[in-house]
Amino acid sequence: MNTEVRRKAVLAGLAASGLLAGLAGGFYAAHLTMGDMSGMPTGKGGVSAPPGRVGEKEDMKGMQGMESMKGMPAAPPGAIAIPAGTRQLIGVRSAPVGYASLQQEIRAVGIVDYDERRLTQVNLRVSGWIQEVFVDSVGRPVRKGEPLFTLYSPDLLATQDEYLLALKGQARVSSSPVPEVKEGAASLVASARDRLKLWNLTDEQIAALERRVKAEPVLTVYAPSSGIVLKREALPGKYVEPNTTLYELADLSTVWIYADIYEYEIPSAKLNQPAAVTFEAYPGVPFRGKVIYIYPYLNEQARTVRVRLEFPNPELKLKPGMYGNVNIQVDTQKRLAVPKEAVLDTGLRQLVFLDRGQGMYLPTPVKLGRRGQDLVEVLEGVKEGDRVVTSANFLLDAESKLASAGSMQAMMGQLGMADWQMRGAYEKKMEAMEGMKGMPGMAADSGKPVSETRRVSGFTLAFSTVPEKPKAGETLLRLKITDPAGYAVTNAQVVFTYTMSMPGMSESRAKAAHTKDGVYEAKAMLGMGGPWVVTANVTLQGLPPIAEKFQFAVGGMGM
Repeated sequence: MNTEVRRKAVLAGLAASGLLAGLAGGFYAAHLTMGDMSGMPTGKGGVSAPPGRVGEKEDMKGMQGMESMKGMPAAPPGAIAIPAGTRQLIGVRSAPVGYASLQQEIRAVGIVDYDERRLTQVNLRVSGWIQEVFVDSVGRPVRKGEPLFTLYSPDLLATQDEYLLALKGQARVSSSPVPEVKEGAASLVASARDRLKLWNLTDEQIAALERRVKAEPVLTVYAPSSGIVLKREALPGKYVEPNTTLYELADLSTVWIYADIYEYEIPSAKLNQPAAVTFEAYPGVPFRGKVIYIYPYLNEQARTVRVRLEFPNPELKLKPGMYGNVNIQVDTQKRLAVPKEAVLDTGLRQLVFLDRGQGMYLPTPVKLGRRGQDLVEVLEGVKEGDRVVTSANFLLDAESKLASAGSMQAMMGQLGMADWQMRGAYEKKMEAMEGMKGMPGMAADSGKPVSETRRVSGFTLAFSTVPEKPKAGETLLRLKITDPAGYAVTNAQVVFTYTMSMPGMSESRAKAAHTKDGVYEAKAMLGMGGPWVVTANVTLQGLPPIAEKFQFAVGGMGM
């Protein structure tokens, strides 16, 4: 290993362990304001020096960070000041706080179902025998008014005869001078006619009966609505009664899609919100609809709420039983927001670092609201026009904790001794580097093959990496999922979160894609050698989410 490679490896290790500030003495010197240095002993030029070393010129060479602090204003209470060179080294960037539309959306898996308002059952109000069947198969489309079958019914035949007799009686007494006789005849005709209509005879069929002046022994039954035949019980020669359902029809020109959203997404779901759904059968073709109902109860096992969506289906492409990916567009309003990466979430509180200019950064607690894809709403803590740090904020957080934990005297001692401590540490690390190949993450061949299988809630999770002995850089994370019966699970949603097992390190996310046979893969960038923790977050429809942590060592790059 040449000297340059060793130097880069040591500097990377120092940065990961929170000692990046010692590279130029800048971070430690940044905490020294004029008020803090008033009671400290000084050497030549008024610069503080550690006890016992006042006035020694050679020690001032290790305090180059103090030189970079010249001309910088005093930091306000709780703030940290970072020289320009150090800011460039660690890549500090900031962004303004302002009002923006949160691009928020609710994603879920939906299933196509029938529009219950468009289902029709065909039955009779009289008993009889079916003679001839015209619609004789399930799945066939039917138009409203299309003939379904013919029926012979003695009761219906007798009622037709009664109606014809009533018409003849009315004709005979039409010239009678007694009004009561005319009214009685008309009442008999109306009563017989109403009975025919109650037995599902149409006005056209009754008019045809009047023209024939003869009862029809076999009558045709017509479809009351258009749709697809879901069920058929009409068979030639079958005896039917009023409680017999002969057909079930479904109009698929409009369909419903049911989707389950998580509990925290309930406040964002509203009626008439636009929604889109995509299907594997029609890749790249979104179907547009809207939310028409939100169910008033919760699925206690999955902690989800069911939402019903309505979609037009003029070409009958959406078929009941199909699964699709639902995307509900949440109403966007302009809100005070910051980038997601600007927020440090400690679990108990959320922080941002305000950029006060000229290298001054102030940690500020904030209260967060709704979250979008890239932005998060801020309810309290910042105002429009402020600037917040969006990168390297975890290093600033670690440095602010170092500043609050260390005493001023200890910090001054480190300043004066920084130069020879850094040189001594560097030489010792170089001498011991060859003997550290057995430690996790220090050599490419030091890590063990990553392969671990666990059983969670009846499911088997097999985690591995490619390569089997991961090195610093791009690594393929792989998870195979099988259900309790041993079959591959192909409809899960898997997201990997990974971070180094060190304080102050932020998490990264990688969404996995299903490849084949229940295997999900995602690429992760493991920045350096050392201990890493990967959490596999598995979401299965109708089941509680699964989160399993896997720990392994990563070998250093080029070692």
